Amino acid sequence: MYSLREGQVEDLPRVLELIEELALYEKAPEQVTNTVQMMKEDGFGANPVYGMFVCEKDETKEIIGIAVYYYRYSTWKGKRLYLEDLVVTQSERGKGAGKLLLERTMAKSLEDGCTGMMWQVLDWNEPAINFYKKYGAAIEGGWYNVHLQDYEIRKILS
Repeated sequence: MYSLREGQVEDLPRVLELIEELALYEKAPEQVTNTVQMMKEDGFGANPVYGMFVCEKDETKEIIGIAVYYYRYSTWKGKRLYLEDLVVTQSERGKGAGKLLLERTMAKSLEDGCTGMMWQVLDWNEPAINFYKKYGAAIEGGWYNVHLQDYEIRKILS
């Protein structure tokens, strides 16, 4: 029913559509400022900073899901794979595509010598939480997400 493969530069327009679909689902569509050109440079340029898997429907070859990941370093644990986004288009959820993407990403973490992997899930996203709990994933509380935008950093440093 589905096939997985590594993402290619030609996939980026559809990948960005899926990211925008996720942002809409998470009630933050205005937060997406990424572009196909930025994703091309960041993932397929001289120094790629992320990788991805795409899931296609076998009969149509339409990309219906993605797993985007990168590596981070934990001073406590060592090299970790960070799953930035796991997205399956709404009409295909619950049919096994998410399982394929997550398990392929898990395998990638082991292939690349990671000590584990991590990701985030919104506290109100019960379908995703329940999906991850099936794998025995630890869902921790007590940590806040902290970030600064580039324009904020420029203002601070000027």
